[in-house]
Amino acid sequence: MKFGKEFTSQKVPEWEEAYMNYNYLKTILKEILIFRRRKLDQTAPPNRSAQKGKLSKRHSFYRAFSGLTNRFGNYNDKDADAEVILVSEIKPKEQPPEGQHYQTMFFRSSEEGAENELVFFRKLDDEFNKVISFYKSKVDEVVMEAEELNKQMDALFALKVRISDPNFHMPSTPSNSGASPLEEIQELEEKPERDQTRMVSLEILNHVKINVTPESAVSTLKNIFDGPKCDLLFSKGELRTSHAKLKQAFVEFHRKLRLLKSYSFLNQLAFSKIMKKYDKVTSRNASKAYLEMVKNSYLSQSDEVVKLMERVETAFITHFANANRSQGMRDLRPRAKRDKHRLTFFVGCFFGCSIALVVAMILTIHARDLLKSAGRDQYMSTIFPLYSLFVYIVLHMLMYAANIYFWKRFRVNYAFIFGFKPTTELGYKEILLLSSALLVLTLAAVLSNLEMEMDERTQSFTTLTELVPLGLVTVVLLIMVCPFNIMYRASRFFLIVNLWHCVCAPLYKITLADFFLGDQLTSQVQLLRTVEFYICYYGWGDFKRRSNTCNRSNIYETFYIFIAVIPYWFRFLQCMRQVFEQKDYGPGMNGLKYLSTIVAVVTRTIYVQRRGTAMRIIAASSSGVATIYNTYWDMVKDWGLLRRDSTNPWLRDKLILPNKSVYFVAMVLNVILRLAWMQTVLDFHEAPWLHRSTVIFIVACLEIIRRGLWNFFRLENEHLNNVGKFRAFKSVPLPFSYEDGDKEL
Repeated sequence: MKFGKEFTSQKVPEWEEAYMNYNYLKTILKEILIFRRRKLDQTAPPNRSAQKGKLSKRHSFYRAFSGLTNRFGNYNDKDADAEVILVSEIKPKEQPPEGQHYQTMFFRSSEEGAENELVFFRKLDDEFNKVISFYKSKVDEVVMEAEELNKQMDALFALKVRISDPNFHMPSTPSNSGASPLEEIQELEEKPERDQTRMVSLEILNHVKINVTPESAVSTLKNIFDGPKCDLLFSKGELRTSHAKLKQAFVEFHRKLRLLKSYSFLNQLAFSKIMKKYDKVTSRNASKAYLEMVKNSYLSQSDEVVKLMERVETAFITHFANANRSQGMRDLRPRAKRDKHRLTFFVGCFFGCSIALVVAMILTIHARDLLKSAGRDQYMSTIFPLYSLFVYIVLHMLMYAANIYFWKRFRVNYAFIFGFKPTTELGYKEILLLSSALLVLTLAAVLSNLEMEMDERTQSFTTLTELVPLGLVTVVLLIMVCPFNIMYRASRFFLIVNLWHCVCAPLYKITLADFFLGDQLTSQVQLLRTVEFYICYYGWGDFKRRSNTCNRSNIYETFYIFIAVIPYWFRFLQCMRQVFEQKDYGPGMNGLKYLSTIVAVVTRTIYVQRRGTAMRIIAASSSGVATIYNTYWDMVKDWGLLRRDSTNPWLRDKLILPNKSVYFVAMVLNVILRLAWMQTVLDFHEAPWLHRSTVIFIVACLEIIRRGLWNFFRLENEHLNNVGKFRAFKSVPLPFSYEDGDKEL
């Protein structure tokens, strides 16, 4: 792999703008090379250009081996670098507040065609100063975080002593506030645990609050009605929770240090590569002077990150891994997920089985002429909706797998944005495996239910085959809640937790994963209505006779409206929680969008149930307003597009996809797919050639496809926002908070 691709693949996606712009510098070198070749062609004899390839190949045959130790020396090495460039650091008076600042003087500017080389060195200096400034700011950040972790560890040691020996009293000992964070961490390493507790006065517990109460619906309600509790309860449970939180903070801190170390190394390597390319293109020897400057700069000479890594590892192994180094390093440096060949094999196997089952279904329908059977309408109004539930799930999973594939391809850090635990996030192959396995089960079940005629003697269907859809739902639910560490347990529980947060929307702090899942639920309204049909069909209907009497019940029709409103209501409550937390009215405007959608859904459903010209006008009007509002919000707010003054007209300043036309196609598709509701108002479901259940199924699938398109661009916009703010790490809540005025303890 060429260095340019390797360099890109190793970058921290959110820091991409802070890395050296290697590709742009390579472009300038190409321009220098083109100019030099053109000049050489103009000055060369007529026959020389034709025989150039032959001569170079012939001469290489007689060339001596240069040796592994450079025994013949370099005939060009005459300290010419001092005559080509001079790199100097700006004097302290002119030095910017960010730190070191370097400038290169090019001595060959009077030569013909040297303009491009001047541009190259100016850009090179700009890139190096940018890298230095960013690296220095991040190092300052981690040093401050190390100081905060020192304070947290002091409080943890004091809490550990207080709980293990409640009667223990120690005279107040002033902390070494003059020591640097690095020295404090070093002291923690060099002294045994008993000495560590003596370093910190137990008085520190009088000036901190323990933030270890897990956020829950009950705790939120207690805070609302009773107010937050400020008393300090010294319990073993709080100690365990504080210990776990600090362990997580150390893991995330170590990850930041690793990425900073990688940032420094990659940029040094990039400057080395680009300067050697410059020497090769220009036949000069300027790299020695420039790389000597890089070597002596803060980027190379700073050792704070390396020292912090060593000390954090030692402290983590001692206090969070029971002095087990191998276990501690596994926690600090989790292994990357390996791509397993058997995963690809099973995905192909399941999709192959699915194709075979589809062919078998088509042949069965054609052989029995089931499309013209007397039981066709009965089947479409009862059995077809039952199996459509699984198709909705499979289609949504396929769209999500496609999203993950393209997010990975275009370096969108979806795992960080959603907050997945390292190495537990599902890749697109895992999603394809689950969806293809569910598809095989569904198609096999459908094939078993293709018999549409009753037994003439009993006037009923076989009980076993009629219970197949319910059995399949039961299997899926049991797999979802299975407590054993099989079938991607971490991802299943992550989904369950976020579903619970959606149900209790205003009682939990809203994260992106929560409202992202809430938006997915708004595109699965028909799935929720199918769940209602399951309850009615198997609970009150005579499923042995495939009789659908649900639509005759007023209670069913009322819940049919209520079920459709639930996902939008969840999102509205999430928006209200964000308004109160962030003191920002932007989420409030987003909440109004969901209220308008609720009105549109309710009026459309009432129109379908009761008809009438007036109701039709109200449904069409409310749906039109909701569609315009939702479409505007999708494109402008969620996708960040339709910006008139952007460098990319009507798009964003920053785009991930190289082809801009894809964004315009996506916007058009979003509008078209949002208009699928028109089939309800315009009575397309009354078409004689298409059953009503089929129309509902198609419209629901179109909405799921639209949501899949929305997912990619929504997360792309979120990724670019993180890139703009260089947010590449999770914010880990610390267990102890210092009261105002006592932060120096």
